[in-house]
Amino acid sequence: MGIQRKSLPTSILCISVLIVIYGLVAVAPEPEPEPEPPSNGGKVSKTITVGKSGHVDFSTIQSAINSIPVNNRAWVRVQVKNGVYGEKVQIPIEKPFIVLEGESMKDTIIAYGDYGLHKNATFSVFADNVVARRISFYNTYNHPLNNGVNKNTIHEAAAAMVMGNRISFYECGFYGLQDTLWDVQGLHYYKSCFIEGSADFIFGLARSIFEKCVISVIDDGYITAQGRDSFEDRSAFVFKECSVIGTGKTYLGRPWRCHSTVLFYNSSFSNAVVPQGWDIWNCHGHERDITYVEHGCHGPGANTSKRVNWVKKLNNKMVSRMSSLSFINKRGWIEKQP
Repeated sequence: MGIQRKSLPTSILCISVLIVIYGLVAVAPEPEPEPEPPSNGGKVSKTITVGKSGHVDFSTIQSAINSIPVNNRAWVRVQVKNGVYGEKVQIPIEKPFIVLEGESMKDTIIAYGDYGLHKNATFSVFADNVVARRISFYNTYNHPLNNGVNKNTIHEAAAAMVMGNRISFYECGFYGLQDTLWDVQGLHYYKSCFIEGSADFIFGLARSIFEKCVISVIDDGYITAQGRDSFEDRSAFVFKECSVIGTGKTYLGRPWRCHSTVLFYNSSFSNAVVPQGWDIWNCHGHERDITYVEHGCHGPGANTSKRVNWVKKLNNKMVSRMSSLSFINKRGWIEKQP
């Protein structure tokens, strides 16, 4: 906690218009560029298998990804059998249109222990147009498998770094302690995922919707450190019908940059959420520029009577626009994925 991070380059996609409603600033769902369509209309053209034994094409996930042609225009499925794969996995920028698919979130695991952010995440996506399903990503440096313990000093140790555009995750797990999920930039969709950590464990400046996800807090800290850094920046995190659970005490977020924007919509909060709800961190004096919103949330941690006095209230129209899938999906890229 309290780490001073270096600024990230703002994506070209993060340029647009802000809407001011009742004196409160929020991000509006402006059009994004058309996704470049694959040549086969979104259908999977080839499946590559990965497993620890049996009749498979590859024994490691990275070798399967490496086998995919550069700048491929047809969706390729990398189908991974259950097992623990002790490797770093990267999908480079020149390998788009990949579906990484495990057998089950619980038993298909990519695990590696390293710290520091740049190129040290267990799973990194630099390419556009990638789908992941039923697979879990662990950074074991501070979060060993099977609830083990170690004596490593706590560091920034990402389980996943997501830099590409039009990336979606379904029934995926992200496990770490500090900085678990680096949601760097681009349009991203997370559905029915499990995300675990303590300090700033969902952070970055992507424009993302997290739908029906479980957010698990395993030590005292902060869930989000969203990095929107100007009025022109289009980034925001939206948590829709999610559940916050855990054993630690947590703030819903603190601003990595001083226009940070986070919405929790129709979500369930356990008593892991502290009464204040949010922390100002290093943005004292910029409370009016920060957009932190809770709408329709419930549970013992959802009582807002003791929240910080700079939490925003948006009208129903704006909340509906931010919580709609069109906030990230105006051109329908999600439906076009296999």
